[in-house]
Amino acid sequence: MSNSGNNRQIRRILSIDGGGIKGTMPAAFLAGLEEDLGQPIGRYFDLIAGTSTGGIIALGLGLGRTAKELLELYERRGPVIFGQDNADDEPLGRIRQAWRTLTATGRHVVGPKHDAAILARELKAVLNNDLIGQSQTRLVIPAWDADLRSPYIYKTAHHTRLQTDYRKTALDAALATAAAPTYFKRHRTADDIGLTDGGTWANNPTAIAVVEAITLLGWHPSDLRILSLGCLDEVYMLPESPGFAGLGLKVLNLYADGQSHGALGMAKLLTGHPYDGDRIYRISPSVPSGFFTLDDTTKIGRLKGLGMSEARKAKPHLTPIFFTQPTDAFVPVYQLKEKAA
Repeated sequence: MSNSGNNRQIRRILSIDGGGIKGTMPAAFLAGLEEDLGQPIGRYFDLIAGTSTGGIIALGLGLGRTAKELLELYERRGPVIFGQDNADDEPLGRIRQAWRTLTATGRHVVGPKHDAAILARELKAVLNNDLIGQSQTRLVIPAWDADLRSPYIYKTAHHTRLQTDYRKTALDAALATAAAPTYFKRHRTADDIGLTDGGTWANNPTAIAVVEAITLLGWHPSDLRILSLGCLDEVYMLPESPGFAGLGLKVLNLYADGQSHGALGMAKLLTGHPYDGDRIYRISPSVPSGFFTLDDTTKIGRLKGLGMSEARKAKPHLTPIFFTQPTDAFVPVYQLKEKAA
């Protein structure tokens, strides 16, 4: 896809926020858009960035999974990951579920609420043992090095400097970016690096994707088109002079919203949006505060419906921008060595 008047190309970027089981919404949104494409939607993007649950989707898309397959991950495996797979059974299942909820709440006081081993098992069923170097698309997956207290970003080998991550498993990156503090324990890599959820510093990875595109990949800001998917915007009001009792858990929303809007603002500034033309297309429906949570899987159907509805509305506008044809094939700088037969 070429720009008129020069030899540069339009570069299409997908960015997906973190949000736990609320990742069902962007997965459904992408599945809705994918229905008419006839091939995996990941092939239509030059770069995909994702944090936490968005990182899981990004890795799956990069490895050629369809958005429909990733949506099924949330629908079928989400309740297992978050210990709610018996929530709708009668009546014994509900008793078991009540006990699980009680014990999980108790664990949450002194340690992680959910079992990372279950998360690893369920993600491996989708990602297998595939390596980041097998990705068909450039990837940027933020995590946080809790020992060094610094960003740790998994990347495909799309630059000569990126000599390590392509040999790591996609599962390793997924467990790192999704290791949300208090929900899952810190992920220890094979190299004994302790990593936690990228959402601690980059829950909305749009700005990271734009910086990667402009600085490391050398793409011109005016050539970028970014589809940025959130995991819902919660509508809430803050007291005029709140103490902790008045603010409570809304303080977490406050910090997350601040980071997200800051990332979007930076991305808009870097790309010239909207002063030099539209560059960034943000999809994140507004919902009542507290209606959806990071680990409540009982509303997966509602989340799926929101995503499908948003896809139906956005498809006529987004199709000519992002989905007229697949991108050029990604050729990494460093290739994986084939195992001897």
